[in-house]
Amino acid sequence: MATQKIYAGVALRETRARAGLTQRAFADRLGVSLPYLSQMENNHRPVSAGVLLKLASEFSVDLGAMAVGDAERMVMDMAEALADPLFDNAPPRADLRLAATNAPALARAFLDLYRAHREGQERLAALDEALGAGAQNATSSPWEEVRDFFHYCDNYIDAVDRAAEHFARARPELRPLDRAIAALAGRGIEVTLAELGSGPVYLRDGQRITLNAAAEPATQAFQLLHLLALETRGDLLEATLELARFRSPSARDIARLGLANYFAGAAMMPYGRFLASARAERHDLERLAHLFHASLEQVAHRLSTLQRGGDRGVPFFFVRVDQAGTITKRHSATRMQFARFGGACPLWNVHQAFETPGRFLRQLAETPDGKRYLLLARDVSKPAGAFGAPVRRFAIGLGCEISHARDMVYADGLDLGNPQLFEPIGVSCRICPRPNCHQRSVPPVDRHIRIPQDRPGPLPYEIA
Repeated sequence: MATQKIYAGVALRETRARAGLTQRAFADRLGVSLPYLSQMENNHRPVSAGVLLKLASEFSVDLGAMAVGDAERMVMDMAEALADPLFDNAPPRADLRLAATNAPALARAFLDLYRAHREGQERLAALDEALGAGAQNATSSPWEEVRDFFHYCDNYIDAVDRAAEHFARARPELRPLDRAIAALAGRGIEVTLAELGSGPVYLRDGQRITLNAAAEPATQAFQLLHLLALETRGDLLEATLELARFRSPSARDIARLGLANYFAGAAMMPYGRFLASARAERHDLERLAHLFHASLEQVAHRLSTLQRGGDRGVPFFFVRVDQAGTITKRHSATRMQFARFGGACPLWNVHQAFETPGRFLRQLAETPDGKRYLLLARDVSKPAGAFGAPVRRFAIGLGCEISHARDMVYADGLDLGNPQLFEPIGVSCRICPRPNCHQRSVPPVDRHIRIPQDRPGPLPYEIA
């Protein structure tokens, strides 16, 4: 098998900038000539094996992240967008990769433009269906902008993560809830318990917080730590928001809450201790939830953020879906990407988790590019708190490439070497090339179809 060539000009330039080196000094540190470095930085040459080794040893660059990186994610996103019938002929992947590596700002601008087009079409369709019925004229653009911010950061925010770890290290003997209460008390904020039924997790009246005794302890701790982040880490959150350069105040406000949530999760499960426990427990979600007094969803989400340079965890993807199949959370440090413009593949086991509440589902899966994964899914229904109160039902999915499967307890008993056990899945039907999928909803837009007249089948067409 041919070795994958890595074109990483943007990553090279960013590494040089972080180190504060001129091109000549950087070339000397890497042991290459100045013209050779210039060619690599402009993606005219792939990064050589010797340079990769130097980057890892001299600058602590994670080679796995460089191999996937922002460029590969943007290639997937652009390929999916260009599969729209709006475009007659999609450019080849090689052209998309050149655009993502040489002109990432242009690639992101294209994705922003396409998203705006899709949102406009969706609003027109909703207006057509509900004209005169008071339909909401809402836009998801700020929400998507924040999602992209976390997506392209590999869902890891170093400054916030380290601040949360420092906070947790100060009182390691306390549980997260007690640590949050003690920290708030140090700021003159009193926390008391009371029965609020199916109401909010807490109510605040000045310097007094009433915590809902009906809420799960993990939820109580998370919400108080979220509040603590806003109270005590405002400068850090604002500095991070400044670097993100969001286009609208709404996106900035959403991101501020997202960063406070990030701090809360990282404070409950501080990086170094959580990563060591995850490795020791072989990523057993139930064991980790017990050790860190967290929920299964909180643990799964935290596992997808362990991407600190020089000490990375297993690259996971994490997804949460509702009963309609809508993805409400998505993060990926793997090659596995999620549909952004359309429905997700119905063959993923995460959709089946609602049928088996309280059980973990395992799946061996293969994507059209030949990559194989171990996928894990489970329902995570939110307790109603009172009879008659609505139950919030979600399912979470967690997965890693098969090369990391032995690090997971969930791989035990599975024949990872049997290719027949890997179920073919995709990203979305519109760009999936599989010709014989029994769950296909629409034909792939880049293939011709034939309408057979002489035989029935699961689909009313054949893919040429």
